[in-house]
Amino acid sequence: MSEKTAVPMTISSDDIRKRIYTIRGAQVMLDADLAELYNVETRILNQAVKLNAERFPERFCFKLTEEELVASKSQFVILNMNKGR
Repeated sequence: MSEKTAVPMTISSDDIRKRIYTIRGAQVMLDADLAELYNVETRILNQAVKLNAERFPERFCFKLTEEELVASKSQFVILNMNKGR
């Protein structure tokens, strides 16, 4: 039986910087971006946080409000539109 081995991924600081947003006055990264950087599914990352809540203080984890979610999606659309230029 062969095991899958993780392939090391090179991540530039610029790539990380592009994934940092300011929400509620705090610099944050979205779960989907963190999951992509760690090469796992978002649901797996969220499950790990839930199962290890003591390792993730509230100040490090919070849920977006509906308004913040809509605004962030609009921001992603604008960023993606500008990528093609």
